[in-house]
Amino acid sequence: MAGLPDVSLPAVPAMLESARGRGPDWSAWLDRLPGTTADLLAEWQLVHDQTGRSRGVWHGHTSWVLAVRTASGRPAALKVGFPHPESAQEHLALRHWDGRGAVRMLRADPHRGALLLERLPGEDLHALDDVEACETAAALYERLHVPAPASLRRLTSVLGPWLEGLAALPRDAPLPRRLVEQALSLGRDLLADPATDGRVVHGDLHYANVLAANHEPWVVIDPKPLSGDPHHEVPPLLWNRWDEVVDSGDVRTATRRRFHAVVDTAGLDENRARDWVVVRMVLNAAWAAADLQTARRAPTAEDRGWLTTCVAVAKAVQE
Repeated sequence: MAGLPDVSLPAVPAMLESARGRGPDWSAWLDRLPGTTADLLAEWQLVHDQTGRSRGVWHGHTSWVLAVRTASGRPAALKVGFPHPESAQEHLALRHWDGRGAVRMLRADPHRGALLLERLPGEDLHALDDVEACETAAALYERLHVPAPASLRRLTSVLGPWLEGLAALPRDAPLPRRLVEQALSLGRDLLADPATDGRVVHGDLHYANVLAANHEPWVVIDPKPLSGDPHHEVPPLLWNRWDEVVDSGDVRTATRRRFHAVVDTAGLDENRARDWVVVRMVLNAAWAAADLQTARRAPTAEDRGWLTTCVAVAKAVQE
């Protein structure tokens, strides 16, 4: 480690600390996080690199990321995430992609939710116009949607329970019943279709999860991988950066412009992609409505805005 500075571990960011409100499991993980991170730095012979952007500390909704240097001085990023099913197999997808269209993984400890990744410059797709950003993300699909390893969780294994929950949604839930019935019908058809499993899908491929890289122009980060259907990948590019859609003055046209940019660039089947958009957006709305019911509280303006977005996207992609 000669020549590398000995720096103390920074405090966990306040926004990540606020996750204690999500329950005891989160509080326990946050209590362990500094010790876990310190252990990983020591065991993997890493030091925190405080130079550059954000003094080498970043975080998402479920993870803490430190800029580090290895014993050889190589810049890297240490990611320590909250253990949850969606991210449990992140290391499997990154290993399978091996840097092809994705960030390179240098080392992993799945039991501690830890990944050592190549350090990326940091620019994401928010720097591009939304349609150009959709085309850029969709251009990665071919490299990402390769045959899935047998160990990867199947999309049908989660779609079935999702549809059961949707079928149990009360009829007075705050979303159009016609859309609920349509999503159930489409979802059941997709559940029975063998093509719904089999390809590695990122699962959360939106503008902030595509970053500029050194070994390729753009790569994906932070997958929530499944063995699934490439057409399942489209919706996050439609609902994110939603303010821009609203500000366009024509929600339907702006949404469809994004939708067709992705479908055309990736060479997807338009009808199948549309079906997945309807299913995923209605599921999103149903989960939000169920959360309100469980919490027994009136919807806030933010809640109503999200429900409106989900319905608007589902309607916009349909003729």
